[in-house]
Amino acid sequence: MSPATENLALEHLHAIRTTVDRLADDMQEVKGRLGTLEMQYASISTRLDRMDERVSRIEKRLGLVDV
Repeated sequence: MSPATENLALEHLHAIRTTVDRLADDMQEVKGRLGTLEMQYASISTRLDRMDERVSRIEKRLGLVDV
């Protein structure tokens, strides 16, 4: 390989590495955001389950459903 070809190959490898590093950083950010969304979803799901139980008890007390 000539020096010009070697330099061109190194430049391309450097550009690829820079892109991969940037993608890795972006992926970490996406994982963090996804983790936050999962926690929020779990919290909302738990709250909805409790509300469903409360509504069921209210309906039973008011005689709105068959026991």
